Amino acid sequence: MLQQQVPWQVALGIVFWGGVLFLIVSITPIREQIAMAIPPGLRIATAAGIGLLLTLIGLRNAGLVESDPVTLLRLGTLDHRAALLLAGILIAVALMRRQNPLAFLASIFAVTAAAWMLGYATPPDGIVSAPDFSSVFLKLDVLGALRLALLPAIVTILVTDLFDSLSTFIGVAGAAGLTEPDGRPLNLRRGLIVDAFATLGGGLVGTSPGTAYVESIAGIRMGARTGRASIVTALCFLPCLFVAPLASAVPGYATAAVLMLVGLTMFQTVTTIDFGSIEDGLPAFVTIVLIPLTLSITQGILWGFLLHALLYVVVGRAREVTPASWILAVLSAGLLMLEH
Repeated sequence: MLQQQVPWQVALGIVFWGGVLFLIVSITPIREQIAMAIPPGLRIATAAGIGLLLTLIGLRNAGLVESDPVTLLRLGTLDHRAALLLAGILIAVALMRRQNPLAFLASIFAVTAAAWMLGYATPPDGIVSAPDFSSVFLKLDVLGALRLALLPAIVTILVTDLFDSLSTFIGVAGAAGLTEPDGRPLNLRRGLIVDAFATLGGGLVGTSPGTAYVESIAGIRMGARTGRASIVTALCFLPCLFVAPLASAVPGYATAAVLMLVGLTMFQTVTTIDFGSIEDGLPAFVTIVLIPLTLSITQGILWGFLLHALLYVVVGRAREVTPASWILAVLSAGLLMLEH
């Protein structure tokens, strides 16, 4: 993204200023208007594409899918990971049918315990360790990032994070049914402002930009419907700062079953897309396919924006493309060229 090498302190400063701009955009009606300018079909396609992405990650973690230099992907080795994946799915589904809110956690704990007992994963030597805040916490160079040459990097972080979080927010809200009659996610602006603070905070604590994560649908699927669940989740992360050895001992395939079940929840909205209309169906289809194949929500939605506008022109429906949609299409084209 950067045309020159910069110190990591300056890079964190770039993240910080990207978050500041992100917050300004979120406070104003601009970001909300952008969210509502996304065509309904692309909103649904984003949710479905995220579902496929989560499923792909789960299958890869369980070893069922692996890379191949010729065919890109191939069937992986069927070993203990596949068996534990199946066990995790059965446990989660059995508890979900009984409306048990601990279904996902029980699946992860059961698979982890089985892996430890069977010797496929190593239990932690200890449980508690002190976190290290001395390396990157508050080490950003705020003034050093305010150089004209670095402005494109700040804007790129702003726009990329904007589309990434918007698409995730809309996809998760749509899959969970937390939307207004016009398709607007409930409490959209509040959620966007919180997300902007997370981006800004990323530079302060020494990480990449914080943003909304698609795994939020897991909590929603288990019954979370208000901000109280998110507050409790955040508080639960505080003691996790001191139990890193325990967290690192959980094998990656322990969460594979949950990822697949969450992926199903996200994907089921695909049935409402009008695939009979080529100008609506193709952008949605491309969005759905590109999100898992590129491992990028942003790539999928950018190509969807661009195709939506261009296809409407080709089929003689250019007047139906709103000014906001044209702006999104032009911005998408610019971002795609900038990345390549």
